Order: sequence, then C-alpha cells, then structure tokens
Amino acid sequence: MRNRLLILIGAVLVAAGLHAQPSWVKKATKAVFTLKTFDDKGQLIGSSSGFFIGDDGVAVSAWQPFRGAQRAIVIDAQGKEHAVVSMLGADDTYDVAKFRVEGKKFAALVVGAPQTVGTRLWTMGYRDVRNVVEGPVRKVETVKDNYQYYTLAMRTDVSKTGTPLLNDEGEVVGIVQRPLSEVDTLCYAVGAAYAQSLHITSFSLNDPALKAIGIKSDLPDDVRQASVMLYLASPQMDEARYMQLLDDFIAKFPDEPDGYVTRAQRHAAAHRYAEADRDLQAALKIPAKQDETHYQYSRLVYLKCVYDAEAFADWTLDRALSEVQAARQANPLPLYQHHEGLVRYAQHQYADAYELFMATNQTTLRSAEVFYEAANCQLQMGDSTAYMALLDSCVAQYQKPYLKEVAPYLLARAQALIDHQRYREAVGDLNEYEALMPTGLTAAFYEVRSQAEIAGRMFPLALADLDRAIALNPEETGYLAEKASLQLRVRLFAEAAETARAYLRLKPDAPDAHLMLGIALCQTGQKTEGMAQLKEAERLGHPQAADMVKTYGSAAAHP
Repeated sequence: MRNRLLILIGAVLVAAGLHAQPSWVKKATKAVFTLKTFDDKGQLIGSSSGFFIGDDGVAVSAWQPFRGAQRAIVIDAQGKEHAVVSMLGADDTYDVAKFRVEGKKFAALVVGAPQTVGTRLWTMGYRDVRNVVEGPVRKVETVKDNYQYYTLAMRTDVSKTGTPLLNDEGEVVGIVQRPLSEVDTLCYAVGAAYAQSLHITSFSLNDPALKAIGIKSDLPDDVRQASVMLYLASPQMDEARYMQLLDDFIAKFPDEPDGYVTRAQRHAAAHRYAEADRDLQAALKIPAKQDETHYQYSRLVYLKCVYDAEAFADWTLDRALSEVQAARQANPLPLYQHHEGLVRYAQHQYADAYELFMATNQTTLRSAEVFYEAANCQLQMGDSTAYMALLDSCVAQYQKPYLKEVAPYLLARAQALIDHQRYREAVGDLNEYEALMPTGLTAAFYEVRSQAEIAGRMFPLALADLDRAIALNPEETGYLAEKASLQLRVRLFAEAAETARAYLRLKPDAPDAHLMLGIALCQTGQKTEGMAQLKEAERLGHPQAADMVKTYGSAAAHP
C-alpha cells in the first residue's frame, strides 16, 4: 500500500512538472546551438553552448572558447554546421562574445526587459526540451553603466555555460556563466541586453578580448568609423589580412568610394597597376566624392610615373594631369592646384608649375615646401637670382630658434650661397644646420663647410672642420691632402709635415703627399730630407715637383 502511494505521488509530481513546463520551450530550443572552436592546426580547443539573437545569424556565447581560436563552427538544433564568419564584439571580463555565423535564416530569441529580484527564470541546454531548469532571481547588479548581472537560486553545471536565461514569455534576459565550482548552488548570468549591445568600433582593433581571437572582426556599421578602422588597421595587419578587410569594406559599403581607392593604393604599392586602375574606375562610377577620387587617381598615376619605370601604358603624366584637372573642375581646392603643379613639374613645364606653386602660396597651403618647389622651377629655368630669393622665402617661413623641419632648406640655401660666392653667409646656414642635426652629420658635410670657410678666409674654422672630417672618415686621404695644403697656406709648416706623413702612411706613392712634405720640411730647415721628398714627388710625376726642386735647390745653393 505504502509503495503504491509513493509511486502515485511521484507520478503526480512528474505530471505536474511536465504541465508546468512553459509552452515556448520547443520553439526556444531551436535557437540554441553548440559552439566548437579550433586552432590553426584544426585541433579542437573549446566548446560551449550559445544562441541566436538575430535571424540573420547574429549569435552570442561564452568568450572563453574563442580565445586563441582561428576557426569556429556552430551546430544548430537541426544538427547542421555553420561557420563563424566574423566577430561582432567580445568581453573577456564577463565571458561573453557576439558573432555572426554563415547562413541566411535562423530561429532567434527575442531579448527581453530587465528582471527583478524574486522573478523566476528558466534555462535550457542544446536540443534538450526535457531538462529545463527553473529558479528565482536572488540578486540583480548593474554592470557596464546600465546592464544587469543576475544571481539565481538555481544549480547549473559547466554544460549550461552560454545557454539562454529566459523569462515566462520565452524572451532571453541573460547568458548563463560558468559556475564558480562543481558544488555551487547558484547560477550567474550576464544580461542578454549587454551581449546584444556589443559592437565593433574603429578602435576595436586594439581590444584585448578581440585581439585574442584569430577570427576576423566585422567592420563597424557606421561608414565613418569603418573608414577610420581601415586607416588604423593598415600598419597593424599583414597584406593578406588587410586586403581581406578592404574586400569586406567594399562588400559592406558598395556605394562608398574610399574602399575602392584604398584598395587601389595597395595594388599600386605592389605594382599591380591593372588592378589599381580597375578599382579607381569603379570608384569613379560612384557619384559621391568625385573630386577626391579624381585626385587620388592622379596622385597614384603621378607616383608611378615619377618613381617606377615599369611600363603600364594607361598610366602616363598626361593621364595624371587630366585626372587632377577633373578634380579641380569638380572642386577647386588648393590641394588639387598644388598637385597639378607637381605633375606639370614632372612634365618639365616649369613656368606653368611655378605659377601653380606661387598661387598655392596665396592659400592656406602656403609653406616652405611649396616655396622650395617654386624655387626649383626657377633653378630649372636658369634664374639663380629668383632661386635664391625663393630659398630665402623658404627659410622665412620659420622663426628662430629653428625646428628640424627647416634643415633641408638651410642646406639648399647654403649651397646656393656658395654658388653665389657668399661664403660667410653659407657658413652661417651650415652652422644652423649642424645645430639642428647634431647626429648623423657626415665627413662630407664638414668637408663642404671647410671649403666655404677657406673661400671666406676663415682658416682656423676650416682646419677644425677638416679634423672633424678626418675623424669621421680616417681612411679618406683627400681630407688629409686638403688639410696639409691649407696648413702650408697659413704657414703651419711643422703641422703640415705631420699631416703629410699621415697621408703617406695611408698612400705611400701619393705624389702630392711627397710634394707637401718636401715643402714643409724645407720651410722648417730640413732641406736634405725635404729635397729628397720633392725629388720623389718628381719621380712619381707630380707636375709642380720640378719647379719646387729648382726653387728649393737654388735656395740651398744660395743661402
């Protein structure tokens, strides 16, 4: 009798439990799937449950299985596999990931409103309509500004990680988290609304949770942010990944020319000019930003013509000119005017280029660089006076104390001053250049300055610069020759002899070294050795040695 009673009570309880199961369970379980992730060798590295929150394949699950994953699949309620194609967001702190899977139509759960303490909620596993667990909410905490984190009096195990937490209407309100231990009697869930809110921004490239995943991230939905992402991704990605990102951008924003133009730039940089041209032609079919597209077209053609001799018949300087003129016609920006000047300079149309550069200097693009470009036009046309005046304008764009940006213009003006025999002014510019560029100065620099100092009769400074040149390049005998010659000129005979001997140690058969040593020795009263050196210079073919032998020989015979 007692056993029959217990059996009857059990049957009633089971019947009551089945009756209490919500009506939406069978429908909801169609949205739950199993996630599997793999490394670059195809080895399984993680698994979890998850569920769709969009019928277009948008889904959420735990983040942890994705860590280190290069590929992932989901197995839906019908047992069909679908590849994970991109990540839509991730949070490693709350162990939640949002992603998109391959496919067009999926059963999806609706995200419900936040829940309160005491509300009873449900969770279910993958393809399991019988093992539906129910429990009350014990605590609701606020996370990430305005989202919920639930603690429920409900026991779950690891297999329930990533499963949906549902309300009485079958709406999903949370994602079940991994239990703290095997004996934990509580269930934890982060709000489904928070998971739904995860999204990609232009700065997601640096998100540690996404960087830990080898599966590509989606592009932002906003085209401006997506464009910023393209810019930021360029130095971070290898060529193959970046080209894939560009393909994705073009697919997502087919009416935005930036994707085609940026891909054309990558093609051109790799000398794939036919592919670049196709992308630029495609960009020109888009009505938006026509002037920018024409300008970028011209710029790429110009760079190819100037810096790459590889033949590509369709890209000529004439083509670069026509494209920038189209850009100027659509929008007369100073940038386009300046670029036309560069193209015309490359075509040797120096007068036209000069006019364009000078006109540019009447706009907001006025700069030392544009003055320098105008100066080079005058140099090519043979007007050295105008060239010098424009170099003065270059330097005048800066105020003392100078910044490093002025250094190349100081160097150019110094050379022009030397050409105009204004040696002391040239030395002044070279001194400013040295102060701006204290490292990286070469022996050649000091040799050039020493020549200007010699011409300007600044002999002590010239000797000091020759010493610097020798210290930087001690194997260059030309610097020793110049130093010894100058020492003879300023009557530093003993020093000249020492320099000439150093020269001979490097090049024993140098006729000019023997000549200078002979003169120095004769001048210091060492006539015998001096005459021997002069005769050696004569034997080695120095054109002035015979006269020096006669001069100093006669002096020896008639003291």
